[in-house]
Amino acid sequence: QVQLVESGGGLVQAGGSLRLSCAASGRTFSNYAMGWFRQAPGKEREFVAAISWSGGNIYYVDSMKGRFTISRDNAKNTVYLQMSSLKPEDTAVYYCAADPVNSGSYYSPAGYRYWGQGTQVTVSS
Repeated sequence: QVQLVESGGGLVQAGGSLRLSCAASGRTFSNYAMGWFRQAPGKEREFVAAISWSGGNIYYVDSMKGRFTISRDNAKNTVYLQMSSLKPEDTAVYYCAADPVNSGSYYSPAGYRYWGQGTQVTVSS
């Protein structure tokens, strides 16, 4: 069983930045692909970014390239999402997710087995 705990969400003005963290339990974190998703009210959960177990492969949704950066520190069992130039449409609950089998299905929620509880990000205009 893997537990994921997100932190770092909050209220920020448009144009501002936030860094989300996701701390994972378990000694095999370094073997997991990790992803970030978000869900706004009334909308489906959508892919934001993913990083392979080694950090050697990184994936973003096109609309977030250049504004969001995913990274991981396997020594700390933590994955990060640095968000900059935030826009009101980035407002959502942000979830981290773990794929312990490295299925390669980075873009789909179905590719992840474990999920955190989410952290709210609100961007005011």
